[in-house]
Amino acid sequence: MMNFNFFRNRSLAIDLGNNNTLVRDKNNLLVSQPSYIVFNVENNTVKAVGEKAYSMFEKHHDELKPVKPLKGGVIADYDSASRMIHELVRQVNGKSFMSGYEYIISGIPFSTTEVERRALRDALGQFNAKYTYLMYEPLAAAMGMGLDIQEPNGKMVIDIGGGITEIVIISLSGVAAFQSVKIAGDTFDQEIQDHFRRNYNMAIGLKTAEQVKIKVGAVVDSLVEKPEPMIVRGKDLMEGIPVTRKIDHSEVAHILDKSIGAIEHAVIQTLETCPPELAADIYQNGIHITGGNAYLRGLRQRFEDRIKLPVHIDDEALHSVSKGAAKALQDPKKYRSVLME
Repeated sequence: MMNFNFFRNRSLAIDLGNNNTLVRDKNNLLVSQPSYIVFNVENNTVKAVGEKAYSMFEKHHDELKPVKPLKGGVIADYDSASRMIHELVRQVNGKSFMSGYEYIISGIPFSTTEVERRALRDALGQFNAKYTYLMYEPLAAAMGMGLDIQEPNGKMVIDIGGGITEIVIISLSGVAAFQSVKIAGDTFDQEIQDHFRRNYNMAIGLKTAEQVKIKVGAVVDSLVEKPEPMIVRGKDLMEGIPVTRKIDHSEVAHILDKSIGAIEHAVIQTLETCPPELAADIYQNGIHITGGNAYLRGLRQRFEDRIKLPVHIDDEALHSVSKGAAKALQDPKKYRSVLME
């Protein structure tokens, strides 16, 4: 018989992201998979989840139903999200270990409503953990970057995720100033897709648009290390035949200029509402940028030129929230003030 204490000592930190879901224990990354799930239409069983489901998107037939359960950083389809989490956690533990956890801590955007938080709590309830907590993602990201959120020294964190960008000023384990904009990675992908449609009468998939962002994405034209131009394959909207088009980083920087400008404006608004003493701290400490879209080429250069503050890009920007939640797992009593039941 399995020792009960074995289950009691099992805890999970979950970063349920708009585009990627990460699961950790106290010390290790256990799962990192795209936030996608595919169902069989006939019997509503799960056909694929994570990377396999992502590979099926925009390539499926009528007998399959692909779902991206999160939108804007929160659960948009509760049943699909719950089953996706179930399947991803099962990848860690197998069928025998779906319950018996001591702690489960999951990140959630700061701008969420109580209804959105309740949906996540309910989805996590299937694991029957002794303690289930939510943690605001900007605070978790700051911890994951190695920042001390408990001290009175002010810190500005910009989390550019897949569905939402959040800008927070943190002091004494709380948020002193805040702005959020529904402009993030998904917006960038859609703008690239729309650009090809408007300018070249060419239809490309969202996955192709995402690859354009990753391979040649930039926010300034004058890069020191310029990526090679990319050949994009799509469909001619007039004739319906396959076509190709070359795109470089300069063109992508032009496409994303308006959206990045909106994020910059939100950063400045946050600084305007910030108490003077904290503003002095940020002038000294600079801005910390994290999230899956922090790697856009030229982001540090553009923000330093426009906002006139030092900018630090997280080396593991995709992992910062899950690392912070895992840090809270290691000592829940110490970080109790930032954990929500």
